[in-house]
Amino acid sequence: MLEDSSFAIHPGSEQQSEAVVYRDIGAVKELEKENGSYQFVCANGRVAIRFYTESIVRIVMNPKGEPIWDKTRSVVAEAKQVNVEENDTAELYELKTTELHLSITKSPFRISLYDRTGRELVSEAEHGMAWQENGEVAVCKQMQENDHFYGFGEKAGFLDKRGEMYEMWNMDVYAPHNPETDPLYESIPYFMTLRNGKAHGIFFDNTYRSWFDMRTFTDRYVYRAEGGQLDYYVMAGPDPKHVLEQYTYLTGRMPLPPKWAIGYHQSRYSYQTEEEVRDVAQHFIDRNIPIDVLHLDIHYMNGYRVFTFDEERFPNPEKLVQDLNEMGIRVVPIVDPGVKKDPEYPTYQEGVTGDLFCKYLEGDIYFGDVWPGTSAFPDFTDEKARKWWGEKHRFYTNIGVEGIWNDMNEPAVFNETKTMDVQVMHRNDGSPATHRELHNLYGMLMGKATYEGLKNQLKGKRPFLLTRAGFAGIQRYAAVWTGDNRSFWEHLQMSLPMVMNLGLSGIAFTGPDVGGFAHHSNGELLTRWTQVGAFTPFFRNHSAIGFLYQEPWRFGEKYEAVIKEYIEMRYRWMPQLYSLFAKASSRGLPVMRPLFMEFPDDEKTYNLNDQFMIGDNVIVAPILAPAVVDRAVYLPEGEWIEVSSGKVYQGKSTYLVHAELEDLPLFIKKGTTVMQTDWTSNKDKSWKRVRMDIYAGDKGEHYRFTYYDDDGESFAYQHGSYLELEVEVVSTEEAVKVDIVDRRGDYVPAYQQIDIHVIGRKDSQDVILNGEKENGNNYLSLTE
Repeated sequence: MLEDSSFAIHPGSEQQSEAVVYRDIGAVKELEKENGSYQFVCANGRVAIRFYTESIVRIVMNPKGEPIWDKTRSVVAEAKQVNVEENDTAELYELKTTELHLSITKSPFRISLYDRTGRELVSEAEHGMAWQENGEVAVCKQMQENDHFYGFGEKAGFLDKRGEMYEMWNMDVYAPHNPETDPLYESIPYFMTLRNGKAHGIFFDNTYRSWFDMRTFTDRYVYRAEGGQLDYYVMAGPDPKHVLEQYTYLTGRMPLPPKWAIGYHQSRYSYQTEEEVRDVAQHFIDRNIPIDVLHLDIHYMNGYRVFTFDEERFPNPEKLVQDLNEMGIRVVPIVDPGVKKDPEYPTYQEGVTGDLFCKYLEGDIYFGDVWPGTSAFPDFTDEKARKWWGEKHRFYTNIGVEGIWNDMNEPAVFNETKTMDVQVMHRNDGSPATHRELHNLYGMLMGKATYEGLKNQLKGKRPFLLTRAGFAGIQRYAAVWTGDNRSFWEHLQMSLPMVMNLGLSGIAFTGPDVGGFAHHSNGELLTRWTQVGAFTPFFRNHSAIGFLYQEPWRFGEKYEAVIKEYIEMRYRWMPQLYSLFAKASSRGLPVMRPLFMEFPDDEKTYNLNDQFMIGDNVIVAPILAPAVVDRAVYLPEGEWIEVSSGKVYQGKSTYLVHAELEDLPLFIKKGTTVMQTDWTSNKDKSWKRVRMDIYAGDKGEHYRFTYYDDDGESFAYQHGSYLELEVEVVSTEEAVKVDIVDRRGDYVPAYQQIDIHVIGRKDSQDVILNGEKENGNNYLSLTE
């Protein structure tokens, strides 16, 4: 018998007047405890609670039966043994760890979470967990006046997502991306709340189409899904960095990419012949413009058949890959999931005879129209299909390819829904489920198949994978680009908060198509976008067929010179960037960060959309509009040095900064340091010399950072072959002191020392290196 309690919310797909009634979970009838979990049997369903760590709790509501614990493709962490203090009264049930306090009202069931200081994280009041007979599940949480929301994966619009509603349903969107364009290619049902300088996070682990509504109500927000369980995790923080560490502890962190993958990538839809690819590569070499990767879009294939080359247009792909490798350039070909229906095509034959394609329950193969025409789609939810797909990539690795680009993997289909029929029944590793449930997982599981296949074949080398679609946890396999943007200044502007929110969603290796994919770029736009791209984690110039080519030299010498300078800057900054990628791999922290991540108490940073940080001490404030050479720059607490001029700015103020076309406003905090190297040539990109640029303070500034290096190519770093230096810099009126306080790993780099360059040093300041006053030998030895 259902308890007579209900409430109404307005889903985003309905008019405000058409409220949908949900059945409230009701009052607690009894409590069952088993294997570290607490299961509350309520009038209208069951709610289970399990702690994963002292600061992470999982809450599952199942209206129809026992909560299911193992139904996840995103979470890789196991629940730890956590000491929980319990308190049971007539009205409340309390659960406490060292970091979390759960207060559960029994009638009706309402849950409120607090941190160890008593700070409220999330709470339910009038409304809580509920469901509909059609299978939808939902929960309401209280929203406070000063709540700010971030994350949600790949979403357009501003940095702060308060006042917005978002849908999680991977979708191919070629039409111009506007602030209201939603959904896009990635679904990451996770967000971070920042309130009064403190942060907490929520991850809603549900793969059905779902919605997050931070718009409809002023005093509460709602998240809901059209099926499955209400299954979510709360992370206690207490600051943005801790929340992200907790989220990536659950969903995994990125493996270290090869160094070449964080260099400059050049692409075009499409370089249509081997001759054209060679010509583009030779231009980069002749002009001495740095490049690591050339991408091959769909026209390299024979009739868009994956795992083929067109023998007329690409007669000798192995020789092409080999020759470009010798020039210092990798080739990354695109691979889509659609397999052409062609009985004479071996990949299609294998998929049919091996029973590897997506099917309906009745046994018929699902066919959809994509680039090759009528196509079948591998069922990546099935281990057998994933292994087959991964093994197919020997076609590429056997000719020297070390990276793959996955596209159209939402999956995109040329029909009215833009995707696969939701009635397709996936095998799902022995637990069959419809595409309606598993749609959002398709791209991530394709990524898993591809990455693991490449890793098995590359004989210890690190693979690179780029993907358009994904779900929570995609960072374990792939970098993400933001899809089919356009050559509009507005899209350059929008790319900053989009990339920052992806970073806040656990995806550190991400970036937009530099210059814009569709429409016609121009010299000024490409130059300004390249300045930004030099500091986005993924750095690729990509343009579409039918529009202007936009390689660095296409708009004349004036623009080429500046573009070349900033691509070179990317390579000079490699030691700094690679150290930040190592931190992303070990802790989940993004390379490119919103300012509030480092200054969570500064309200002026909460919706700062046109500036970003690299690590914890560098602010980039690019020009994002045409014919603009002056812009306002906000600098938070501290003193900041403008790199181009050496001018010192006091923090907590806004300044008008001048930047001609060749200038990128770049600020480094006094008392801190950045690591640099020299650009030599495409043929030899190894670091011959590494320099530490110290921007001297004089007010007792303490700064610690971790410098990281390894061979940049293998997985030997996972077995101790790396160099990690914990460096401390202390700046006073009398001295700038630099100390290596810890050294880890046994990797020996080609360079034997780190040169020290102190910028802004006063005459009264000595430089003291590892306790000794420097006497002309401005370096830290790595051999002593």
